[in-house]
Amino acid sequence: MIRVALADDQALVRAGFRALLDAESDIEVAGEAGDGLEALALVRAEQPDVVLMDIRMPECDGLEATRAIAGDERLEDVKVLILTTFELDEYVFEAVRSGASGFLVKDTEPADLVQAVRLVAGGDALLSPSVTRRLIAEFAARAKKPPLANQLEELTAREREVMALVGEGLTNQEIAARFVLSPATVKTHVNRAMMKLGARDRAQLVVIAYESGLVRPGWAQ
Repeated sequence: MIRVALADDQALVRAGFRALLDAESDIEVAGEAGDGLEALALVRAEQPDVVLMDIRMPECDGLEATRAIAGDERLEDVKVLILTTFELDEYVFEAVRSGASGFLVKDTEPADLVQAVRLVAGGDALLSPSVTRRLIAEFAARAKKPPLANQLEELTAREREVMALVGEGLTNQEIAARFVLSPATVKTHVNRAMMKLGARDRAQLVVIAYESGLVRPGWAQ
């Protein structure tokens, strides 16, 4: 059973999400919160698998709450799925860098939201290739170009190549086709890169690829 916490300052939105998720046999709603502080208290008490987190909330916004969750070792298994009104929300990049596993726009189709919860609960990142290319490139372009991180020296040549393509938004299947590898082998390279770099998930690996200079803004098409 996947346990989900709902954090949104609009009661009607929470009610809609609850009705949708409670209808699934493998998902249950662990609780609701109307602001970031309530969300933190709820997550610490219930330790759900996934938090659907709105960005703009009173008291403590979703970004601050996400950072607090990601920074708490007791909550390392909790995955945060950011909810936003606009795909190119300027806070989304920071949210992913702070520990979110991905994001959804609020007008997402109901079936897609349910699938997103399952994906994130399973450890996947919810950043589609098109969104990865557009979002990460746009916001990474605003940051100063960083020096190549010493951390990357721990990666093998193949792991660096795979990570660069992850940063450009390619799926495991697309990377496998590029290098004539099996998707399972690519997944192994991705997982090893995540482990060596201390990335919580694929979303953070994308951010590290840009912040380290392995992938430069503008390269993604």
